[in-house]
Amino acid sequence: MTLNDLEQILFEHQDIPYADFTAKLIPNVPRENFIGIRFPEYKKIAKQIKDDPVVPEFMATLPHKWFEENCLHMTLINQIKDYDKCIEELEKFMPYIDNWSVNDTVKPVCFKKHRGELIERVQKWIASDAPYTRRCGMRVLMANYLGEDFKPEYLDLPADLRSDEYYVNMMTAWLFAEALVKQWDTAITYIETHRLDPWTHNKAIQKACESYRISDERKSYLRTLKVK
Repeated sequence: MTLNDLEQILFEHQDIPYADFTAKLIPNVPRENFIGIRFPEYKKIAKQIKDDPVVPEFMATLPHKWFEENCLHMTLINQIKDYDKCIEELEKFMPYIDNWSVNDTVKPVCFKKHRGELIERVQKWIASDAPYTRRCGMRVLMANYLGEDFKPEYLDLPADLRSDEYYVNMMTAWLFAEALVKQWDTAITYIETHRLDPWTHNKAIQKACESYRISDERKSYLRTLKVK
């Protein structure tokens, strides 16, 4: 199989109305860069090509032309079982992530078994100046460290960083809203002491209040903490 053959496979899954819909949700990517593939199809494509020599060639050919090539690339990374190889491929790919949708699909299967060593990488990504690397770090933090592996200090770095990037601040708000669900006693102190910038602070409260997993009593209290 060649790269052209792989591109043809992608177009076999094309859904033009879905491309129009997706493009409206990701305005920073030009409409002409969308093929239109629904997300369940990527796992099918990855399974179809997984043993083909085209895969390493595809993953080494960056940047990709199509939004859907980036989605497939992340799907392939997510399926890498070797932790070191997964980190290597993810960090090669990170500089080419340019939208929230591809960014938020980062969830490698191997991360759950390597949380102890992964956290240093996560903190490095969050501290990055690259917006989507920073967002990726917070996405991984939210997915892997708000449960049994949680430590209060994990929220310090995202709380103290400041950004002019909308999609970074939205991710920070999402992270803290989720922390309010899963680690209320710790997360509420960041809201009470105004550790976040005002916009992100209010957005985190809004997103938390939209959650069915937070009690009405806590939602009422959160609303009193909004800033003007």
